[in-house]
Amino acid sequence: MSLIYLRHATQRDLPSIMTIIHEAQALLKSDGSPQWQDGYPTEGTFQTDIQKNECFVLMVGDQVAGVATLAHDPQANYQNISDGHWNVTDQPYATIHRIALSADFRGMHLSNYLMSNLISIGVEQGMQNFRIDTHAMNKRMQGLIKSAGFHYCGIIDKGDKVQERLGYELNL
Repeated sequence: MSLIYLRHATQRDLPSIMTIIHEAQALLKSDGSPQWQDGYPTEGTFQTDIQKNECFVLMVGDQVAGVATLAHDPQANYQNISDGHWNVTDQPYATIHRIALSADFRGMHLSNYLMSNLISIGVEQGMQNFRIDTHAMNKRMQGLIKSAGFHYCGIIDKGDKVQERLGYELNL
């Protein structure tokens, strides 16, 4: 297998990132999930993530195989959690968003590698707490989240039932 590593995304990566996102949107649709079926995330979303130095690409050799965002700003929609609670509320946290893998690399367990490396980068940046959310119908992401050691904390309200997300937390 080729060299596998994570690096900060650049504007030059946007075409590959958007191809991966469109593949992920199609996969979610085929799974019956309404997540990402409204045009989100957009190229503008990733442009902002790249400008903030929060977007990472998973490289396999010289190919972009995956993408994810590791944000350090508190998430406004995480303030109201129902049917549970965050375990740590008095310390900063990093949030993992917009994880997707290229269809060309599915089945190679690279999502585990991507998640592990995002957490490692967060730890190197001084974080000990991580949060992530996903739609209740996104069983693939729930499996990845749980296998990475995250624990379910409650429901994140995004404004309506269709947008509602399951919130997870990892505390090191």
